[in-house]
Amino acid sequence: MEWFEALILGLVQGLTEFLPVSSSGHLAIGKALLGVEPSGDLIFEVTVHAATVLATIVVFRKEIWKLLCGLFRFKYNDETDYIAKLCLSMIPVFVVGMFFKDKVEAAFSSLPVVGIALIVTAVLLTLSDFFSGVKGESAAVRTRNGISFWQALAVGVGQACAVLPGLSRSGATISTGLLCGVKREHMAQFSFLMVLVPILGETFLDLVGGEMAASSIGALPLLIGFAAAFLAGLFACRVMIALVRRAKLKWFGLYCALVGLAVLIFLA
Repeated sequence: MEWFEALILGLVQGLTEFLPVSSSGHLAIGKALLGVEPSGDLIFEVTVHAATVLATIVVFRKEIWKLLCGLFRFKYNDETDYIAKLCLSMIPVFVVGMFFKDKVEAAFSSLPVVGIALIVTAVLLTLSDFFSGVKGESAAVRTRNGISFWQALAVGVGQACAVLPGLSRSGATISTGLLCGVKREHMAQFSFLMVLVPILGETFLDLVGGEMAASSIGALPLLIGFAAAFLAGLFACRVMIALVRRAKLKWFGLYCALVGLAVLIFLA
């Protein structure tokens, strides 16, 4: 991978991470268009995802600090309740990462998988627009922090399914939450915070396990990709989170459907 290819792919990751259009799917498409050979590892993907997670931490630093302060009061309050639900939502993706990592890595080299998953994302986004509404508003009144434990677990299952490239993580989690009755403004923040620990944990394990050193991608492209994804992620997180909260998800669904069909027709 050349440095300019890493720059382009890092920008793609940063700009698409916070929209329900699948950053991993766009990375796979970007590699195909640039002629970048799919590597046998996920080091570049993990690196640029870690960059956007760092951007998320910067943007949500006040909310994260509030959660941590509430946690260290050592009593069950709104903050510990929220953290408990975040932890519960991480269990499904932990199971997938522990037992199905090899199969997930193999999927990243399959463009037909990306195309089909993008179409599935489009269906989820469209359905969530149709079936959310009054149900979400009433559910938010009855549950602490706007989301219940069973809803958090359901959203976690959506995140676990979204490890496939092309199946948008934010799209899957927000759509699952809306279909389960969570209001959109609650789901936007929950969706972006629930990914912090899994991605940072994956990055740490790769560093400890020596996979970074064994990667076929050089240090310079990784560094450039990280910097590009972080800076683009800062911009995207600040500007686009509000868009995700307000905009109709079906328009993102239409985009995903068109891109998915284009991948199946022209690139698969």
